[in-house]
Amino acid sequence: MWRTATDWAALTLVTGFAVLWTGVVVFAADTTPAWIRAAQVLFGVLLAGWSVHKARSLRARHVR
Repeated sequence: MWRTATDWAALTLVTGFAVLWTGVVVFAADTTPAWIRAAQVLFGVLLAGWSVHKARSLRARHVR
């Protein structure tokens, strides 16, 4: 039970971080070069994609 709760809590934190990271890069990082901003947005999208993948696997594992 604790492992399930901690898995979902970690997933929520990673998802929140990915959304915040992408938002900060898009809206607040005006002075950085475009290629660095693109790489950072790609990192945020990678984190968000990982969290969706992990959520699907957790749901499949716990909904039997």
